[in-house]
Amino acid sequence: MLSEKTSHETATDHHAVVSTFDLFSIGVGPSSSHTVGPMRAAKIFINDLKHHNVLERVRTLRVDMFGSLALTGKGHGTPEAILMGIEGETPDRVETPTIKSRVEDIHTNKSIQLDGVHRIHFDPEKHLVFNYFKALPQHPNGLRFCAYDASANLVATNEYFSIGGGFVVNDATQLAHGENVYYRQDMEARKEKQNKQVVAVAERTQQDIAVVALPFKNAEELLAVCKRENMTIAQVVYENELKWSTPEDIRVKLLKIWNTMDESIRHGVMASPQEFLPGGLNVRRRAPALYSKLLKGLYGPVATQPTYMDNQIPLPASQTPHASPSCSPVPSLPLSLSVLPKRQRKRFFLPALDYLSVYAIAVNEENACGGRVVTAPTNGAAGTIPSVLKYYLEFISENPERDAMEFLLTTAAIGMLYKRGASISAAEVGCQGEVGVACSMAAAGFTAVMGGSVDQVENAAEIGMEHNLGLTCDPIGGLVQVPCIERNALAAVKAMAAAQLALNGEGDHRVSLDQVIETMRQTGVDMMSKYKETSQGGLAVNVPMC
Repeated sequence: MLSEKTSHETATDHHAVVSTFDLFSIGVGPSSSHTVGPMRAAKIFINDLKHHNVLERVRTLRVDMFGSLALTGKGHGTPEAILMGIEGETPDRVETPTIKSRVEDIHTNKSIQLDGVHRIHFDPEKHLVFNYFKALPQHPNGLRFCAYDASANLVATNEYFSIGGGFVVNDATQLAHGENVYYRQDMEARKEKQNKQVVAVAERTQQDIAVVALPFKNAEELLAVCKRENMTIAQVVYENELKWSTPEDIRVKLLKIWNTMDESIRHGVMASPQEFLPGGLNVRRRAPALYSKLLKGLYGPVATQPTYMDNQIPLPASQTPHASPSCSPVPSLPLSLSVLPKRQRKRFFLPALDYLSVYAIAVNEENACGGRVVTAPTNGAAGTIPSVLKYYLEFISENPERDAMEFLLTTAAIGMLYKRGASISAAEVGCQGEVGVACSMAAAGFTAVMGGSVDQVENAAEIGMEHNLGLTCDPIGGLVQVPCIERNALAAVKAMAAAQLALNGEGDHRVSLDQVIETMRQTGVDMMSKYKETSQGGLAVNVPMC
């Protein structure tokens, strides 16, 4: 095994580019690493049983949770997510209102349907095992699945690691006769051998196997590419996405991501102000009352039935190639130059704090209730980026569709740098890897749509993280509520402040984004495990549940 330093240096040989739609994925709350990832892992394991024609042999399962998944899994909805994955659900398609009743049925009947078609004996109290004082060496978020036949003989087993943001890593599934089944093949082989649903949940173990148009492995290289090609960061990411998707597919998927974010805000602010969040902390929803006060101040007396000013962007009616209404693509130039043209500098004057706070709180209250959210880059940090983008679209934007696309593509590039250079998992590096990264991403996105240069965008991203270094993850009761919800609101405000500082400068600064990413990684390594999503330190032990 390579030493920590050697492993990290080896990783620097690989480019940072992953698909924007791997980084931003539609899922369910309350946690990307503890809910979305485990559901995907269970789905992958069950699909593999089907692929090798051993599903009908299975009579029971055992699922072991290790490390952070065991310590905070109950508060993060990990058991429920695993059960849904075993039944064939995926985070983006599961009907969230049905999860609670389905889980209750599994507990009552002590049985579960593998992929929804093969019923077996399964007692969650016995077969979902929390290994509170054990951790697998590869990552703090470890899972082990074992399938047994009628004679209690092992049919298949595998270990999975939920590495943050809904990403799942695994090497091989061992069948009883010793055959290995590899999920991570090159992209073409996966398309031929696996159906679309499996491809949607299977993640690459090595990012550098992807062939991209404009690769970069750190912020310095990203800026160099932008200046060499005379492109914005969003244009670079767009050109890379064209290697995987058509222009229309990119457009549709980006708009679906934003519309899902906006829908999360809408659900959050339109909920009952008397509703309490689940889990026993007795935390009442605050977004509905805060939003009512905002409406009253902005639009006059609030109507009996509160309204929501949505910023949904209509999806295209047909799958025809998309061109910007302002200018048509020039065949000899990169397509991104016409779809996402460079912009003039803008200024904003409206007070932002109240709006940013209520939008971020709304999303994270929806997340805490197990609602539909977008990993941005994780569920625990799902409110920061939508909040900043919502504010921009509602009060500043002149072209919502183009602005939403540029904002999301820019933030995705910054997220890629953190995912490769450090981590977006609180179980690895604390909350600096989740809310800190989201703050950095949002600062970069806002700077970009305000007309900032690539140097200013990089500066904003650096400021956003520099002042989140050392942020711990210490959720009370293992619930993604306190301090997580307020923390997203403060990160959104901080992102706006970072963007303003960068926009008011020329992009020159003493600390680079690459340096702050490496500092964040080292800080995470040095951070005590009790502050890394274990609920064994900090607020989790100093604030009583009742």
